[in-house]
Amino acid sequence: MATTEQIKQLRDLGAATVYEAQGAKGALDNGMKPIDPTVRLAGPALTVDARPADNLILHHAVLKAKPGDVLVVDAKGFMEAGPWGDVLTLQAMKLGIAGLVISGCVRDANLIIELGFPVFCRGLSIKGTGKNQPGKVNVPIFIGDTQINPGDIIVGDRDGLVVVAQDEVQHAIASSLAREEKEAKQRKAIEEGATTAELLNLTETLKRFGLV
Repeated sequence: MATTEQIKQLRDLGAATVYEAQGAKGALDNGMKPIDPTVRLAGPALTVDARPADNLILHHAVLKAKPGDVLVVDAKGFMEAGPWGDVLTLQAMKLGIAGLVISGCVRDANLIIELGFPVFCRGLSIKGTGKNQPGKVNVPIFIGDTQINPGDIIVGDRDGLVVVAQDEVQHAIASSLAREEKEAKQRKAIEEGATTAELLNLTETLKRFGLV
């Protein structure tokens, strides 16, 4: 289990840094966007396999979640219903849930933003949902071609979302910190007159293509 401090480190490091540092893997597709680009999110996934246009399993999932969990919902990318809104948001916040990632739509976006609850989704839909299909909780799911297992750490910000496997958290943090240190040195070198072509050893490649 990742510690509270490790989760905070991953959130502060950011999705892009963590993605690159762990070998350019674990990114969710770029259709998944925060409804408020100022939010940052990190926490263990409570995975939900939901049926399109039905939110019965979401009402169940919030009761199963622990404080700090992120609900990660495979709603099959369905765009013509909003199975999550302000009422579920209020309950989730009351229970200490850290945020929502849903491959589908939500509604009541303005209220969710005002409440400060991090939500990443494919879009917005005012259309309602049924409450008839059971779905599943805490099972492996896919969002796009990325698998998310229960307990994997989800990291999200305006750049996107990345998944860190439970047993790779410490390595992801160490690699991310090393990457941050390297990039800090690059920024300093640029301020002192270096170019990105020099720093990334691209001069010969540029010459080969006749660009220098």
